[in-house]
Amino acid sequence: MLPDRFFYFNSLYMGYRIGYGVDFHQLAAGRELWLGGVLIPSSKGAVGHSDADVLLHAICDGLLGALCLGDIGVHFPNTDPAYKGIDSKKLLAKCYELVQGKGYRIVNVDSTVCLEAPKIMKYAGAMRIGIAEILGVTQDDVSIKATTTESMGFAGRGEGLMAYATVLLEKVGIL
Repeated sequence: MLPDRFFYFNSLYMGYRIGYGVDFHQLAAGRELWLGGVLIPSSKGAVGHSDADVLLHAICDGLLGALCLGDIGVHFPNTDPAYKGIDSKKLLAKCYELVQGKGYRIVNVDSTVCLEAPKIMKYAGAMRIGIAEILGVTQDDVSIKATTTESMGFAGRGEGLMAYATVLLEKVGIL
């Protein structure tokens, strides 16, 4: 068992927190496809209570998880009409406010979007710029990758998509 002084030292001087987020949404015809705050031309879009931006939702969950603040559903429940159709950039901004309120800043974000089609990397630069502006970092601090699932599973069949995000936070003012 570790002595109490270890935990005191850890909370005072270990100023980094890592968070991991993941999100999934179904795809359907006649819906818009929002990824990373950018509208992507597509014959199918994500289905959800908000704009269903899986990338921003995964980043939100990473931010919240790093500080043990629950997940996006705790803060923005899909049963609340206030969030019906909401722009996920607003949700990300609110999550960032919670991070700042706990005395942390974002060091970097690394993310991956999994979908078969459409190809999205030509939009990654615009996504990185928009996300960086919301999070108070540079676009060089935001990584966006994309992959297919080689036609396997729900994403491979074009039924849905998913995103993963890892974030590193740093306590402001630590030695």
